[in-house]
Amino acid sequence: MYRGFNPFDADDPAAMSYMARSGMRGGQRRFDEYFRCYPIVMAPTAERPELNHGSKIFLPPSALQKISQLHVQWPLMLEMVNGEKERQTHAGVLEFVAEEGRAYIPQWMMQVLQLDVGDMIQIKSTSLELAKMVKLQPQSTKFLDISDPKAVLEKVFRNFATLTKGDVFNFEYNDEYYDVAVLEVKPETDKMGVCMIETDVSVEFAPPVGYVEPQKTSGTSTPRSTKGGLPTGGLMHPQGTMAQSINYNAIAPGSTTAADGARAVSSHFLSEGHKLNAKKGAKAPTPKPTTPVAGTSTNEPPVQRRRTNGPMPLRLPPNKLFFGYEIKPVKTDADKEAEKENMNKPHFAGSGQTLRGAVKRKGEGEDKGKAPEKKPAEGRRLDGRKP
Repeated sequence: MYRGFNPFDADDPAAMSYMARSGMRGGQRRFDEYFRCYPIVMAPTAERPELNHGSKIFLPPSALQKISQLHVQWPLMLEMVNGEKERQTHAGVLEFVAEEGRAYIPQWMMQVLQLDVGDMIQIKSTSLELAKMVKLQPQSTKFLDISDPKAVLEKVFRNFATLTKGDVFNFEYNDEYYDVAVLEVKPETDKMGVCMIETDVSVEFAPPVGYVEPQKTSGTSTPRSTKGGLPTGGLMHPQGTMAQSINYNAIAPGSTTAADGARAVSSHFLSEGHKLNAKKGAKAPTPKPTTPVAGTSTNEPPVQRRRTNGPMPLRLPPNKLFFGYEIKPVKTDADKEAEKENMNKPHFAGSGQTLRGAVKRKGEGEDKGKAPEKKPAEGRRLDGRKP
């Protein structure tokens, strides 16, 4: 009975002839070798610390020769297995420059596989689906300090060829190291790994380890029962802590405190006055020499004048804003009626006053207008007797 042609059937002479012509060894369909693992920082290449924060490894040149003779899928995906600890993950190949019998892998991958330096590791070729979604969990709340995690992870994933569920990789950003665990990958397969090369990945985040949700407080304050009794809604402060700290009363637009103080300090006549008619005994001002004296400078520093016709400078600490608008209550109907009545009232209803002083009394002007009567002059005797 004819079963059909199978090019990988070792019992079929036609299949053996086909594999001989194509350069493949009979019975071997995938790359499967054992190597001694070492950290990637010990690789015999130029120092590249960024490779320690990725998922690509170094293999010897003989591995490239064996892989080229096999029917494998490209880009090459590898399955890393530690049989003693029953741990596995996935990786890609960066270069085939390692010594024979050695494999150089990132430090975080050795920790995931629970390997020590020089332990044996099984490396097999495999195929993975393109990643659609990965769910990550930062291992520290320091991850929340990153202002744009999306841009940072886009740069980090350039060094990753695969991601496997259960991995805990790390990366460096601003001289800080961040550990991130892979909680979930999609599409889900039995291999629990996905390919990160040339694919659009949706990244979701779980709360970081040690993160505590802030307690939500109500927007309105609840009244408290005290001896003095508080109004409904609690106390209302006319100024907040920011206004008090910057002394908002002195720099408010409607305040005159800053302007009055500035006018008192600033003056257009800062020099001392001199009288033209100096009194005797007074000390005369010492005249300044017109000829420059050696060792002295005639250039006096200019007097710093303070501006009074503009807003005062407001210097706040970083990351703080202040909205210094004055509170103007809304006018009620009663306030509008009172203002209207005040406008209708006459503004000049008082009695006038003269510049001469008191008001003239009745009849006082007539008496002052009449001239006093002159009495005839009486003669005098030379002997001193009365006439």
